[in-house]
Amino acid sequence: MRKDFQNCLERNSSKPLYVQLKGIIQEQIENGEWQANQMIPSENELASTYGISRMTARSVISQLVHEGFLYRVQGKGTFVCESKIEMASLSYAGVRGQLEKKGYKVETKLLEMSRAPCAGIVSQRLALVPGSLVFDIKRLRIANGLPISYHHSFVPVSLCDNLEQFDLQNEQLCEIMSIYYGLNRTRSVETLETYLADERQAAILEVDYGFPLLLLQDLIVSGGGQAFEYSRVYFRGDKVILRFEHGEDR
Repeated sequence: MRKDFQNCLERNSSKPLYVQLKGIIQEQIENGEWQANQMIPSENELASTYGISRMTARSVISQLVHEGFLYRVQGKGTFVCESKIEMASLSYAGVRGQLEKKGYKVETKLLEMSRAPCAGIVSQRLALVPGSLVFDIKRLRIANGLPISYHHSFVPVSLCDNLEQFDLQNEQLCEIMSIYYGLNRTRSVETLETYLADERQAAILEVDYGFPLLLLQDLIVSGGGQAFEYSRVYFRGDKVILRFEHGEDR
């Protein structure tokens, strides 16, 4: 049996053994041979089964943990992660609405809300004179008890002076802006990039310092050309996939 597994690796191939083993493990996860939250063989077992060094096995496991396929539990072993949550652009629907539509139990925590003078990129994106007051809003989205995304939003105070009166934990900011202030998204500008968690983001999202995140920057513009919200949304890279579609169905 062990020899059969070892033969899965092509020793004479130009593709390194660790790359081959990584592909085998990914395939076992993707085709359902290894289920979510199932413990996988240890590094020693993988090394013995496939006839490789323990260092090679450890390298493969570490990469798959880093990429969100596996997770480690101290003192217990390594387990298969649940499938990532696929989400569309925020111009399509908000994070909370998308998660609820997929059947997740969603919770929003308002971490901080204050009035602050804007500067730098915030004043540029919102076309405000530096020093103009904005609402500085920090929120955390939780799905089925797991932190998914950290939202840092900026809204001009001049457009909604009494925004503090609303319950941003149980009401969606986009709906408040639309219903009470007549500010509706007609255009948005989004950018997506990889980002490594700093100490604050890591603590909020319950990940390690330097953990890979997806940073989505979203500028929302009304029909009159007024930019009324600029947000930086940090998604856990091991839990979320962002999907973008263009054009119309035919």
